[in-house]
Amino acid sequence: MNVLTKIRLLGHFAKWRLTWSRHDLDHRPVSLKNPKFMSARHAMALIPDDAVCFSSGMAGNGRCSIFFWGIRERYLRTGHPKGLTWITVGAQGGRGKVPGTLEEICLPGLLTRHIGGHVETKKALLKLVDAGQCELHTMPQGQQAFLLEAQARGEDSVVSMTAVGTFLDPRCGTGSLVKGEGRETFITPEGDALRFRLPKVEWVFFVASYADEEGNLYVRNASTLTEIRGSVAAAKRNGGKVMATVCGIIPKSPDEIYVHAEDVDAIVVNPHNEQTGSVPMRSFWPMFTVDSDMPAVEAIGRLKFLNHAAKITPSRGPVEDALARLGATVFTSASKPGALVNIGVGMPEEVCRVVFEAGLTDDVTFMSETGVLGGLPAPGVFFGAAVCPKKMMGSVDVFHQSYESLDTTILGVLQVDSEGNVNVSKRGPRALDYVGPGGLPDLTAAAKNILFVGSWQAGGKMAVQDGKMAILQRGKPKFIEHVDEVTFCGRRALAMEKNVFYATNVGVFRLTERGMELIRVMPGIDIKRDVLDGCRMRVVLPDGDVPVVDASILTGLGFNLAWHGGMAR
Repeated sequence: MNVLTKIRLLGHFAKWRLTWSRHDLDHRPVSLKNPKFMSARHAMALIPDDAVCFSSGMAGNGRCSIFFWGIRERYLRTGHPKGLTWITVGAQGGRGKVPGTLEEICLPGLLTRHIGGHVETKKALLKLVDAGQCELHTMPQGQQAFLLEAQARGEDSVVSMTAVGTFLDPRCGTGSLVKGEGRETFITPEGDALRFRLPKVEWVFFVASYADEEGNLYVRNASTLTEIRGSVAAAKRNGGKVMATVCGIIPKSPDEIYVHAEDVDAIVVNPHNEQTGSVPMRSFWPMFTVDSDMPAVEAIGRLKFLNHAAKITPSRGPVEDALARLGATVFTSASKPGALVNIGVGMPEEVCRVVFEAGLTDDVTFMSETGVLGGLPAPGVFFGAAVCPKKMMGSVDVFHQSYESLDTTILGVLQVDSEGNVNVSKRGPRALDYVGPGGLPDLTAAAKNILFVGSWQAGGKMAVQDGKMAILQRGKPKFIEHVDEVTFCGRRALAMEKNVFYATNVGVFRLTERGMELIRVMPGIDIKRDVLDGCRMRVVLPDGDVPVVDASILTGLGFNLAWHGGMAR
């Protein structure tokens, strides 16, 4: 990437930062005679107190900012609407930094109950919960998507084996309630399974790319589709209202209509809508669209530069690079060409990078729970979108496909324990420390092969020295006797005959009937000192010596990634 391109990208990000609060609640093109088209101020005045609301989107993708700003302004001015229940599937917060997210409506009295799959980025919400002013529930993203589908059929619940044995199972955990008094529970036991339920969705909010003058909606050049169709169908069956925001008006194109005008109650034209974080829809980036002609190498290079320049993604060094290569090696040993593969955020993105650099990404199909298939998962601020995707579908469709054919999911960890249980949902005792399960319960229930990739310890210092992994300073163990919250149940995975691996800086563990077995060890790691005595997790050793990881994985020198397929059952 040349200097001029870097300057342009930095200018792009700087412009976004200077204008990211720009909005006009009274904007309405005067040429539009259709009464469905109204200003955000007018549209938000329709929402009653105690409404059950749902918004689509994931991170910077499909962020319906104009609605959040409109609701906030009305509440501060009039005290209404109040007592809202708000439901989301994907992350829709700004980490207390980026404006125009769901955090805009996290005011005392306005929002009194939230149900979401991933909540970590909604800092204002979590502060409200800690203050005792909002009730917080969570459940798997896939089950939420299926519940929208169920409501569209006139049903109020779904029954699933997903999340059995985890904290979401009331028989061994808290169920849906994270914090708050809890007016009702949304997960109950049903025989050996669980019954999931949501309040009836009444008001739906989302971003569509464009509308025509009749009020038909289009998703041309969108980066994700998420829950648009699912939430619309649920709201209409429930007698609710559908509100969309678009960046502009285009001529009618019957073959491209995504949501028909008869299913839309209000449309707000907001020229500042984004395709994805920082990218205006009106000047969309083709790299995020189906049939993009931008080379993936160039696109990934640009996104990596932007994320690092903005300090959105952590800086990776030799230790993390070695872990990424180790994770990629486990992946190519457990999976196979032709596989459908899910990539999580964090270190899994680095594993994907190694697979991409090895030229193996054309052999598999990557997917995201947002519904993008093919191409490469977009990193950092663009997470949820994909670079050069081959296909887009709604969240409910991609979760159905996952349960039908997902081969491998690669995920991060906060804690792992002796039973192979994993915590990704709870960092600490406060709501402000809460993450949520996201799509993990569904993805691990669906996948044949599950690979967790994470650091051996939190804090501390490690280094690659003279071709060996060295622990210079011990940190807080992440591999412990019992996790603080079971987001993934190892016992359940064994019963389902899953292949479960855990790639770390010290080596690779595999979940077996005997326990957490160390099957590979990094060069330089002393098994007794650094592994057995270096964590509280009970470790099982194989008969004979533990194989040592090839030095090329540690150093990168002469590293060659290829398909092996020797680790799967």
